Amino acid sequence: MDSPAKPSLIDRISALLSREPEDREDLLALLHAAFERDLIDADALSIIEGALQVSDMQVHDVMVPRAQMDCVSLDTPVEEIAGFVVDKGHSRFPAIGEGKDDVVGILLAKDLLRYFAGREFDLRGMLRPAVFIPESKRLNVLLREFRVSHNHMAIVVDEYGGVAGLVTIEDVLEQIVGDIEDEYDLDELGDNIRLAYNGRYRVKATTEIEAFNKAFATQFGDDEYDTVGGLLIRQFGRLPHRGETIELDGVKFQILRADSRRLHSLLVERLPQPEAAAE
Repeated sequence: MDSPAKPSLIDRISALLSREPEDREDLLALLHAAFERDLIDADALSIIEGALQVSDMQVHDVMVPRAQMDCVSLDTPVEEIAGFVVDKGHSRFPAIGEGKDDVVGILLAKDLLRYFAGREFDLRGMLRPAVFIPESKRLNVLLREFRVSHNHMAIVVDEYGGVAGLVTIEDVLEQIVGDIEDEYDLDELGDNIRLAYNGRYRVKATTEIEAFNKAFATQFGDDEYDTVGGLLIRQFGRLPHRGETIELDGVKFQILRADSRRLHSLLVERLPQPEAAAE
């Protein structure tokens, strides 16, 4: 007599969820129970939790604030814009006229290649249309609009029509699946510490303290935290935001990428040591 077929993953999860959850907390409890029984792995659980969280979040929860927006001015020479684009490492930049409240379009970094290839180049004509959204828009709605329109960046405006910040499709997706590295980010399979420019280094927040100490000749302890990200969170006393800086033991740290849950990458610079006082 044939033995009964082994229940599939779907069958096992369906059996666990046979009781209809009464609310979101009940649903999360069932999902955690599925994780504990090895029905779903940690990554799947994290993605589901992130998707549920996104439906409750608004644009102002994840946007890059106005003060931290990296913009290009239409009055700036193209050579200077190119240098700025390389230094910042983004793929898209708001292009402004008289100020940050005057966003006239979005510049794609790759469009600058036409200029350096000697092709006909009109900076204003190269700009993509800017999309403006309110701070209160829900992230799940914004993600759907990004997918339909194929836009990757939106300018966030406040209730008075002023620019409050910007948000990208990565900012939304990272709330669900965690950090998404694009062609300008550190290679996931490459070194955690990589020279950026002018003696500055891009460093993954997950770099172990021991490796960081060896690279920068520092002596940070690793008794309470294992990574550079953990060190910075401890020093800030909270999860720092993109653009924030801190100096520790002769090293300047700037947050390059961060979301609402963790740090991703840093810009690190060894500060000049003060000359010893004459005896």
